[in-house]
Amino acid sequence: MPLKPEQKKQYKSIGHHLKPVLIVAENGVTEGVAAELERALADHELIKVKVNILDREERLGMINSLCTAGRADLVQVIGKMALVYRRNPQPNKQLSNIHRFA
Repeated sequence: MPLKPEQKKQYKSIGHHLKPVLIVAENGVTEGVAAELERALADHELIKVKVNILDREERLGMINSLCTAGRADLVQVIGKMALVYRRNPQPNKQLSNIHRFA
């Protein structure tokens, strides 16, 4: 389900203060990257990902493949940083960025 504009605005304000949890290089979505993405989304729901690819089109393609692999929604892209969200039906309120900052 796509995010509503009000939700995106709220998540952008929360994501502004986050540090990148995952850094992806040109190797793409490997098993390790996919496992870490899954863990981070399950724990935090809203994460910031840094994609170290110089070409803009390749970088956007990598961000889209990350969202597809993690079954997540893209909230925002600024330069090499992407803000990604996936709802957890049973979040840990101490780890979830949504519950901690709401």
